[in-house]
Amino acid sequence: MALLESNQMEKGTPAPSFELKDVNGALVNSADLIKNPHLLIVFTCNHCPYAIAAWPLLKDLQERYSESLQIVAINPNSNPSYPEDGFERMKPFAEENGIQFPYLFDEDQSVASDYGAVCTPDPYLFHNGKLSYHGRINDNWQNPDAVKENSLELALLRDMGQGSGPEKDFPSMGCSIKWNH
Repeated sequence: MALLESNQMEKGTPAPSFELKDVNGALVNSADLIKNPHLLIVFTCNHCPYAIAAWPLLKDLQERYSESLQIVAINPNSNPSYPEDGFERMKPFAEENGIQFPYLFDEDQSVASDYGAVCTPDPYLFHNGKLSYHGRINDNWQNPDAVKENSLELALLRDMGQGSGPEKDFPSMGCSIKWNH
């Protein structure tokens, strides 16, 4: 498990488009996901401890802000050396963990590459189709009770006109994406 920090996509960058299959094998087009003014794309997976710690936080955000936020999780780990992240494990994982937002598979890893994602989880928050935040979810992934700053939520609230956002944009961090090349 290699700890990596995310690369920075420039704020204001339009959300790169994609078409990926969901846990049921149905194709999902990114244009169909932009129903709400806030879109959160999170590159994540089933096995990384950082990603596992983030799933409950993402579910909570989706539940609390469902009126204006759409979360989309994308699994870029299609490396045969990590079978727990394979497509066939995604649906059982989503069901076991009560994931109610789209969980998509980036089989050829082109979408993760287009976004410049390097780790799991790697969240990208878009406001009206343009990147407004790319960074950590919070300041303590290991201990939810010790979190002092919910950076991602503060960025979302800023985009909703409710606050000034996180004090500083820290990069997201997590396990490296398991590239096939």
